Amino acid sequence: MEDRISLVPREARPYQGERAGLVTRLVANTIDALSVSVALLASYAGFNAVLFLFRPRDFEFATASALLSVTAALIAFVVYLTVAWSITGRTYGDHVMGLRVVSRRGQRVWLPVALVRAVLCVGFPIGLLWCGVSASRRSVQDVVLRTSVIYDWRPRRDHGDPAVTA
Repeated sequence: MEDRISLVPREARPYQGERAGLVTRLVANTIDALSVSVALLASYAGFNAVLFLFRPRDFEFATASALLSVTAALIAFVVYLTVAWSITGRTYGDHVMGLRVVSRRGQRVWLPVALVRAVLCVGFPIGLLWCGVSASRRSVQDVVLRTSVIYDWRPRRDHGDPAVTA
């Protein structure tokens, strides 16, 4: 039935379910890093606004050590990735680029796997470069956890509809 409407753009259909390459994944990760940064800056501004409301005469911008700031940013990024991958299989950057993280059977990754993958991605981001030289286009994190990042423009994954085989 070729006449039905597809959510997958015509130009993207040949790539649906294929593993994503390095450039697409780098762009998605950059979008995610910018999203988390904006959320952290908004939180900082909101926190300072509350401080101002309670003590307008003595107001000074809150300061934190560089170590605390970097630690908070890394934790926020891990939480963001874990929640997104475990619920929908994609982050905002993945959504923009038409990507999804899937298990070896092509299904959504479970929370523990998403958490370990997020920690590995944040703690060892250079592991992503492996997908640029790997014939299977899998990062170090994908190889260790047996996951894949695939092109998937559909809004949700259908259970039992494997899009990729490991």
